[in-house]
Amino acid sequence: MKAIIPVAGAGTKLRPHTYTQPKALIPIAGKTVLSIIIEQLREEGIHEFVFVLGYLGDKIQDYIEEQYPHLQVSFIYQNERLGLGHAISLTKEVVKGDEIVIVLGDTVCEFDVKQLMAAPTSVLGIKRVDDPRSFGVAELDENGMITHVVEKPSIPKSNMALVGIYKIRESDILFDCLDHNLKEGLKHCDEFHLTDAIDCMIKKGAQFKALKVSNWFDCGNKDSLLESNATLLKKFGNAVAEDHHFENVIIVPPVSIGKNCEIKNSIIGPNVSVGENTSIKYSIVKESIIGAYADLFDIVLEHSLIGSDTEVKGESRSLNIGDNTEIDLG
Repeated sequence: MKAIIPVAGAGTKLRPHTYTQPKALIPIAGKTVLSIIIEQLREEGIHEFVFVLGYLGDKIQDYIEEQYPHLQVSFIYQNERLGLGHAISLTKEVVKGDEIVIVLGDTVCEFDVKQLMAAPTSVLGIKRVDDPRSFGVAELDENGMITHVVEKPSIPKSNMALVGIYKIRESDILFDCLDHNLKEGLKHCDEFHLTDAIDCMIKKGAQFKALKVSNWFDCGNKDSLLESNATLLKKFGNAVAEDHHFENVIIVPPVSIGKNCEIKNSIIGPNVSVGENTSIKYSIVKESIIGAYADLFDIVLEHSLIGSDTEVKGESRSLNIGDNTEIDLG
């Protein structure tokens, strides 16, 4: 079993943060999106990972090699942004006919990984949504088997959205379908979609079981990222590094505070993640994510996303500030 993690997207909805940081490495609840995915799969015995890289791919490669030196990894670059189907097609020579699990690099879900691995058929992760028109959509029969999938239908026949988790037993059939779609130029919105290849597999007789996920955390924009951060902090609980320097500080749980942070005369929380080596003085911070090596002074922040290596001074604001920035609101 190999895990394929596509992380080639530019993350345009999270700009300015994704100008300097890949979306998969955006901090959330004291972790990164990518680390949550890797740890979920590692716990079930998957140690072979294939990462499809693109925009800022060198940062992801450096992160993986530093944080997970014992993983068996392959890095493949998608130099043209031609869609998820094209990205997966690039892994054919590495997969070599093995079973695969595909988890999108911006997808954080709570699901039964054991159930996924033990299923005798291929599996697609799904969740009911109010408006499925922005997603891949799965149609199910009465036994929970998937009969048809379609990408972003204008008139959906189901409200079961594909969440970005795929277990493929017959990877040879998948790559045959991907090759066919690429050769025939079968695109949707100018991209080759994995959904179209999976529907091709179903038509060829491959069986797909639906796996309903418990929670699906959206990390696609500032508001949804902060909401997901709050939910995951409640799940993981407080995580405050021991080598901190606190003086006259009130912590309102849940919070995550990284290594070597200096915090004085401040209130932190609830639902705050603070990166390592950050300084916060004379400030109130709640419902926010603060990057590493940031410097906050005399500021009240709520519902804010502050990048790494950033300096902010002054008044009360709701901010969305990228890395390497200095703001003086005084």
